[in-house]
Amino acid sequence: MEAAWGLVRDNGLAALSLRELAKRAGITTPTVYAYFESKNAILDAMFAQAAQSFVEFMSSLEASDDPEADLAAAVRAFVDFCVSDVARYQLLFQHSVPGFTPSPESYEVAVRALALARDLLARNGVHDPRHLDIWTAITTGLVGQQISNDPGGDRWTGLTEDVTRMFLAQYGEST
Repeated sequence: MEAAWGLVRDNGLAALSLRELAKRAGITTPTVYAYFESKNAILDAMFAQAAQSFVEFMSSLEASDDPEADLAAAVRAFVDFCVSDVARYQLLFQHSVPGFTPSPESYEVAVRALALARDLLARNGVHDPRHLDIWTAITTGLVGQQISNDPGGDRWTGLTEDVTRMFLAQYGEST
């Protein structure tokens, strides 16, 4: 798995091939098949690992008595998590590998992460599933803009508190 992550971090998700993975891991291609039946099986294991890492990261955030501050901190942490590893972000939040869909078991891990966001929004009076969809579109949009237009900078990551306030003004408990 370490070799697979290194390969995609260096060359992008499209560069993942069993031959290149074997070369990087210092093993033969047939040996890769002893661990994974296909490229998609490798991607699935990577997806599950990344999703578990994300759930653990987001679960580690401290809760306070200020739900709005907690939401702003969570979105900032989310954006930082994503921009810190573009390949992991692409695998988790974009469908950038044609023909790959995570297995139900791997996807279930990602669903737990979404439940954390749903709970945090509910603490802020946001309960409509459509508003969760809007929230995920906004937050992944910030990440996409940051990665695409200001890698290493903070042009879009610096907007997290403004976005949180605007979102809650529109969809929070007072509306």
